[in-house]
Amino acid sequence: MNQIRPAEAGPVTSGRKPHLPALDGLRGVAILGVLLFHTGRLPGGFLGVDLFFGLSGYLITDLLLREVEATGTVSPVAFWGRRIRRLLPALVTMLAGVTVVVWAVGPPDLVRTTLADGPWVQLNLVNWHLLAESAGYWDRFGSQRVFEHLWSIAVEEQFYLLWPPILLVIARSANRPESRVAVVAATASIGSLALMITLAGAGDPSRVYTGTDTRAFSLLLGAVVATGPVRAALARAAGRWAGPAAALLAAGLGISWALTDGTTSRWLFTGGLFAHSLAAALLVGLCVQAPRTGVAKALAWPPLRWVGLISYSLYLWHWPVFVLLSPELDGLPRTGAVLAVSLGLATLSKYLVEDPIRFRARWARGRRGLLAFTVVTAGLALLWVVLPAPAPVVVDITGL
Repeated sequence: MNQIRPAEAGPVTSGRKPHLPALDGLRGVAILGVLLFHTGRLPGGFLGVDLFFGLSGYLITDLLLREVEATGTVSPVAFWGRRIRRLLPALVTMLAGVTVVVWAVGPPDLVRTTLADGPWVQLNLVNWHLLAESAGYWDRFGSQRVFEHLWSIAVEEQFYLLWPPILLVIARSANRPESRVAVVAATASIGSLALMITLAGAGDPSRVYTGTDTRAFSLLLGAVVATGPVRAALARAAGRWAGPAAALLAAGLGISWALTDGTTSRWLFTGGLFAHSLAAALLVGLCVQAPRTGVAKALAWPPLRWVGLISYSLYLWHWPVFVLLSPELDGLPRTGAVLAVSLGLATLSKYLVEDPIRFRARWARGRRGLLAFTVVTAGLALLWVVLPAPAPVVVDITGL
């Protein structure tokens, strides 16, 4: 759900490609899968989140390793500043806008959950909050919450908080940092898989699907593929067969999205998600290493790239739109309406909020940027307190 352009990538060294058209296309495929899943059109479309995770793990690790290569170290503070400028404006706009709309016209139960979930979204801990509330991910067609889709944003943000300091320690202590990063990421991803298998039971799989510890492998496998030794090994292994290999991986992902169901496909939580994440990470790596393959060229199709470019805002807005859209619409009309409204809001967010602050707002950097961040954070926190929540329903049992 994130994208990195050369303009914000920091020092760029030869041999690395921080931005390629095919990666925008992969984002487009991922967000379309998620949208079709949430509108009931693609049973395995939720796996698009894993494709997002793999992309994020690859791109963030590539960015940090290029910084190590250029400077010999990593600046977590500078990295976090770039992430805040990239992610916070659109997120705050959506949170504030949706909260006010829900408070004004939403049913009491939805108002209560929105005001209760908001602070946890702001703290980037909403995935753990939802688990503590027993709000199952697979109950999306039951008791709906407008911010429940942001569990994946929380997982990514927690990764962004922890991964740069780890790379900083590796950069300062290892002679061959990229090899050490590959080993650490691979080892941690196997540990995350083992934890998922251990915790997966016969009941609701939400704990292992949305828990940061059990989903870390999706991001870490992307990180593994971003390291120099693995990229070199992938280039040697694929070689002239990069095109067929990319096509095979893309076909495997597509088949799994068409046939998988999150509640009945228990194999997902005993290794299936790991295999899917590995295939996604390898496909990302092949698109970078071999941008002239048929798959990479197809992913660079301009309309698909454009969807990928607005994918972050599209992900933010699509679920609130689905929840709040008139329930009188159903079937294909509702799917079309959700797509149309979400695309419109995401486009406005991209060109009126995200890009101006990210690329042109000088006040968003340095001390003024820190001040703006503090004011916006305090204002958003105040929103959850100022808006009154409806009183809970009280059932009088004295007359029973």
